[in-house]
Amino acid sequence: MAAMTTVPSYAPSIWVRMCHALPRLDLTMQMRDNIFVPDSWEYQQTLLVLSSLSAIALLISLLVVLSFLIHYCCCNRGDRGEGSEEEEEDEDGSTGHGYSGKKGRGICCVTWVAVASVTLCCVAIGIGFYGNSEANDGMYQLTSSLLTANYTLASIDLLISDTINGLQLSISGPLTSMEEMFTGSKPFLVSTRNCRRLSENVINLLSSISLARSSVGTAVGNDSAVSGASIIPLTPAPPSVAPTLVPNSNLIPSPFSPGWAANTLMVNEDYRWLSYVLLLLLDLIVCLFILLGLAKQARWLLILMTVLAWMALFLSWGSLGLETATVVALSDFCSDPNAYFLNSTQFGSGTSSDVLDYYLTCSRRMNSPFQQLLTQSQRALSNIHTHLSSLDRNSLTQFPKAEKSLREVQQILNSTEGNFHQLVALLNCRGLNKDYIDSLKGLCYDGMEGLLYLSLYSFLSALAFTAILCSLPGAWRSFPSDSEDYEDSDSESEDPFTSHQARRQTASGSQRGAMTPFYNYPGAGWTPPFSSAPPLPTPNVSSNGNPGYESLPLTDRQSPPPSYSPSMLTGYGGGQSHPNPAHSRNLYSR
Repeated sequence: MAAMTTVPSYAPSIWVRMCHALPRLDLTMQMRDNIFVPDSWEYQQTLLVLSSLSAIALLISLLVVLSFLIHYCCCNRGDRGEGSEEEEEDEDGSTGHGYSGKKGRGICCVTWVAVASVTLCCVAIGIGFYGNSEANDGMYQLTSSLLTANYTLASIDLLISDTINGLQLSISGPLTSMEEMFTGSKPFLVSTRNCRRLSENVINLLSSISLARSSVGTAVGNDSAVSGASIIPLTPAPPSVAPTLVPNSNLIPSPFSPGWAANTLMVNEDYRWLSYVLLLLLDLIVCLFILLGLAKQARWLLILMTVLAWMALFLSWGSLGLETATVVALSDFCSDPNAYFLNSTQFGSGTSSDVLDYYLTCSRRMNSPFQQLLTQSQRALSNIHTHLSSLDRNSLTQFPKAEKSLREVQQILNSTEGNFHQLVALLNCRGLNKDYIDSLKGLCYDGMEGLLYLSLYSFLSALAFTAILCSLPGAWRSFPSDSEDYEDSDSESEDPFTSHQARRQTASGSQRGAMTPFYNYPGAGWTPPFSSAPPLPTPNVSSNGNPGYESLPLTDRQSPPPSYSPSMLTGYGGGQSHPNPAHSRNLYSR
């Protein structure tokens, strides 16, 4: 039983306390208090100083990227002007893929730095999606609690309005008719006038509770307006069923309305959530296409992604500045929200501090500020019921025509008592305080956690894009140029089985000068330069007079010597001083 009556409580989280403890500096670099006063210019200066830290970080990132670009543009241009011997040494020490030697190791390192930066960016994107979801959940809980509180307040206003309208209807209608009927009987006339006076007293008491005091007070003060105004029919349904419509503008609390705040927050949250989703998708697309460009060695794709990476870098640092200011302001609010509501003029102008303190704290030691008004209203309704019972017993025998008016007054009184009991239950602090605690938990727990994760995402993505912009120019150096592709295609067309390393060695040899032929033809006993190949068999004369080779079984024969193109034979023959045409004819004859 005690667990059911436990009042929910709120305590600031550790993240709120840590962010609230951060020092605050204004534009003059003086320390300021960390009290949440959003309307104060001094407090706004502290938020501007905190958000400007991201601008300083952006400037540092730009300087780092600029220094790397200067290094690649100037230093590498000087390296290209060095002698060709160092390039030949790097090419000789390569494995055919361009990643060995001094230059190859540098290109490989830069490429892997780019890949690691893209991986870090992908991790940051995952953190960003989680933080965006947490912030959205917190705002959804906040708006739901505000709408529930607005529904409760609208139900209170509607019950008070129905009660007042019903009592006004009884005063202007049946009670006035009964006074005219009981003109000749003083006791009955006194009882009827007492009912009228008590009804007006209840109207005045309930008008002081209503959040629409201005409209109701005007109606009560002007009797002619009351008699001529249209009466709203009674709706004694419980708040779970009624009201189903949004209350009128004169029933909305002024100047603050939870319903207006909930609708405004929902619209802004939709735009915020969509903006972060688009930013996360932009970062993801840039990271994936950078990996694709590195794998395909597509320069145009990397140039396009570099432009988008610059835009993502600016957006990341900018969002980090907004998130930093929001986190600090939210931590100041969540550290002591009751003090802000009690000291704020927007919330205290239409409601006394006692009423706000009662609903914000909902302490058992505090009495309801409406307790006296409700007690007086309950006594007045009981007295009206007593007078009507007396008239029902004594006046109907003498004035049978007054029965109809008397029954109408009793019906209105029964509906008024039903509305009054519902009003007493709704004015209890537990319902509104529960909505208040739920809204604080959604904003200061889930919302704060989501903003911290979004701040971490912005910071990591900004670092990742800074590293990407520094490493992409170095990764371009590993891509082959158009001239190299053309030379490789020519060499591949001559001999598709020649390796990439051999082609590069041949190209470098052609630059050094003509090389001596690999092989010469000293005579008929020439042996190919392959250790695995057997010596050529001795030619003999066949039966038809043509020279040939000895007949050997196929199983005893080994692989024939490699074939050479006519151009190669011409080159080889050019090195001989006295070629032997007969030997060449006999050797390659069928």
